[in-house]
Amino acid sequence: MLDTVKKTRVNDIDLTALGEVVDAIGADPAKAKVAFNVTTRWLGQTRSESVVDSYVIGGERVERSFRIVADEPEELLGTNSAPNPQELLMSAVNACMAVGYVAGAALRGIELESLEIETRGELDLRGFLGLSDAVPPGYRGIDYDVRIKGNGTPEQFAEIHETVMATSPNYFNISRPVKMNGRLIVG
Repeated sequence: MLDTVKKTRVNDIDLTALGEVVDAIGADPAKAKVAFNVTTRWLGQTRSESVVDSYVIGGERVERSFRIVADEPEELLGTNSAPNPQELLMSAVNACMAVGYVAGAALRGIELESLEIETRGELDLRGFLGLSDAVPPGYRGIDYDVRIKGNGTPEQFAEIHETVMATSPNYFNISRPVKMNGRLIVG
């Protein structure tokens, strides 16, 4: 598909570099392995700070330095100083899907004018608070709207949408059960 695109950059995606990554992974599947690590520390009340300091790609550690703060609204006993974990979860899903839409459009030579993903979900706090076994602590469903505009056809955008739903890691993680392997360390 990359051969059909004449520009080397579409939507600020370097198609030559993307092609090189695809070729390298195709030649050596070990280069496809990516591992992420986040450490979260409680800051008091409902505030926490997550630190991202590196990730591993193809067996090589890449240093990074990011801090992500979370808090709850005052109505949920927080100080309303940062997005809450649910808003961060939705942000992470939206951001991951956005990469898919932008890259999918770029691969097809479609220049985007705009892309917006709005995600909504409703929780019943009785599940979180343990007040009802009949109420799950999480979402029963999450709704989202993708608003995309560019020089592609509706059919091309529908194809990109289907591809994003089939290949986005965070869409996958949210739309299917993922085994959580927790370990408690006291002290």
